[in-house]
Amino acid sequence: MINSEFRAVVVDLFDTLVRWEPERLPLVEIDGRAVRSTMPWILPKLRESLGEAFDCDSFIRTYMSVMEEIATERDSKGIEITCQERFARTLARFGAIASNEIEPLAEQLTRIHMAQVRAVTIAPANRVEAIRRIAAHYRLGLLSNFDDAQGGREVLADTGVADLFEAVVISAEVRLRKPDPRIFRRMLEMLDLAPNEVLYVGDTPVDDVWGAYQVGIPTVWISKGAPGLPEGIPQPRFIIRELPELPPLLGLPY
Repeated sequence: MINSEFRAVVVDLFDTLVRWEPERLPLVEIDGRAVRSTMPWILPKLRESLGEAFDCDSFIRTYMSVMEEIATERDSKGIEITCQERFARTLARFGAIASNEIEPLAEQLTRIHMAQVRAVTIAPANRVEAIRRIAAHYRLGLLSNFDDAQGGREVLADTGVADLFEAVVISAEVRLRKPDPRIFRRMLEMLDLAPNEVLYVGDTPVDDVWGAYQVGIPTVWISKGAPGLPEGIPQPRFIIRELPELPPLLGLPY
């Protein structure tokens, strides 16, 4: 029997609906560490734009410092800071470019970066099929922490099921990030539903399970085989390893 408790199912994007595969990015040495990065595509544009003023090591050090700064701001304030702003801050601090040229170049770097993120992101067929099964019986929403609105919507479009989602909230668009309760309330407003009428599905204990719990939304945790939730995280309604396990739990027919 189909579960009639819920009227809508809202899902996370990355590592819930789509799978990001950063191991497919090239290795780059940063501060003596080998990391997967889009920098091999970013650096040629910087050399072209900045000419002799460009110093690769100095730029990367500045970029990493800005990333740490932004991570702290995000965590302490529950806000989103976009990818374009990250590049703009780095360029301003690097100091080898006129102020009126910073934003245009930051936008170009963002598009280069996002093209590579998109290239290593896939939508597994069984997850897409699960969304189709759910959409036949429930209204659908998508709520994602992602620092570029265009990139996030392009990744969603690549799944082939973007048209099934009635409400989409990308953190870059609203300048809020999960687990801040305000972003979950935004989704509820868009659906015009009470918290108990929505089932939220995500893979991150704090951002997804705790975030939705704060506003009273029942949750599904995608555990990926993890032994359990961290201490202090409330018990979700369901625990599954992967999204395709959800339709049977909701009693949905094939």
